[in-house]
Amino acid sequence: MSELPNCPACASEFTYHDGIQYVCPECGHEWAPGEEAADSGEDVLEARDANGNLLADGDSVTVIKDLKVKGSSSVIKVGTKVKSVRLIEGDAEGGHNLDCKVEGIGPIKLTSAFVKKA
Repeated sequence: MSELPNCPACASEFTYHDGIQYVCPECGHEWAPGEEAADSGEDVLEARDANGNLLADGDSVTVIKDLKVKGSSSVIKVGTKVKSVRLIEGDAEGGHNLDCKVEGIGPIKLTSAFVKKA
């Protein structure tokens, strides 16, 4: 029995060889043989605020523009401080790349261009 490499994305041991590439059934990651060494450094999410400062998970930010909440009559006012943001991969629709909880609104996704690091 041959020894297959663990998945470089999730470290699962349940990988299998599918013709010309390896596949992980747990996370769906696919990679070519010999690529696992180069792929060990996963893509690091990067987000910059309106001033160009690099944001990280757990940072506190301040909203710099009144933001209407889609599907609601609520508005996130200028100067609202949001604690403990989490970086996520930006969606195709609006580029929302911050996941957070705004007091009085609840869980919401924000675009980093409308916040500044607190």
